[in-house]
Amino acid sequence: MNGGAKLEFIRGITWGWVGIRGTWMTDEAKRSLIKLKETGANWVTLAFQALQDTPQSVEVNYWDEPVVTDEEVSFAIEYAHHLGLKVCLKPVVNCRNGTWRAHISFFDHDVPGEPTWSEWFQSYGTFIIHYAELAERLGCEMFCVGCEMVQADKRELEWRTLIGQVREVYHGTLTYNCDKYQEEYVRWWDAVDMVSSSGYYPVSSFPERVKELRTFAQQVNKPFFFMEVGCMNVEGAAERPNDWSHKGALSMQEQVMFYERLFSLLDNEPWFYGYMLWDWPATLYADDEAAYNRNYWFYHKPAEHVIRRYYARPQFRNV
Repeated sequence: MNGGAKLEFIRGITWGWVGIRGTWMTDEAKRSLIKLKETGANWVTLAFQALQDTPQSVEVNYWDEPVVTDEEVSFAIEYAHHLGLKVCLKPVVNCRNGTWRAHISFFDHDVPGEPTWSEWFQSYGTFIIHYAELAERLGCEMFCVGCEMVQADKRELEWRTLIGQVREVYHGTLTYNCDKYQEEYVRWWDAVDMVSSSGYYPVSSFPERVKELRTFAQQVNKPFFFMEVGCMNVEGAAERPNDWSHKGALSMQEQVMFYERLFSLLDNEPWFYGYMLWDWPATLYADDEAAYNRNYWFYHKPAEHVIRRYYARPQFRNV
């Protein structure tokens, strides 16, 4: 990235998760992207999953259902570009048995007869490079090489090798999406162009975490943004924004408060380069259903108005 250039602040939204086959190449998907653009977003992250059976499986399957097809991914990229949105392609691995991908892990050293990091990275690398080639072919402005792989983060050599392989086939901006509280522990940030993380921090501790992230960003000397951040409209969710299973009474104000606080705390931080807010569905619910929807989606909810006001402000950062 050119140190003398200006990077437009990332006013992004994550779209389409988890990427269920049959949902990305429809009139409903096109309408969803149009509505996303109307929020004032200038970026969209197209996020979808591949699957491995368990945290100790070594095959990442990105070709069978329910994974979206290459045709569907291409359709979404091309239509987002048609609307004038910049695109980050974000392929993510999940475990079919429901275990969070942060727990994918193997012995530190390969042991005969046991699943190994080397086997897993070979399969994961094939998966990532497949989509990096697609991202290059269709002109995606950014590519994310991984998401919240807390145990895998420690495998510095393997990540550096994979990122080098990705750079051979993809020539746009590269990032990695680490999990919350893990920013300071990744030792290979110099290998990517932008640092990103999942900013699901409790609203009460956010001011202190912003101070810590400011120090981190100055030390790593890379543009930093939140590849994921959001809150459900459920009472108490702002204190547990990462917990999608959190129980509580329906509260539109909870989501509003979270976004107002988030934007106000980061508004004047020159090291911070923006958001890919979580999230926006490929198929929108009916407008009258928004008042009863409890999850992270903010379409047609009061929080969308907060986001629209913030995204309407032109912002730039020197890179």
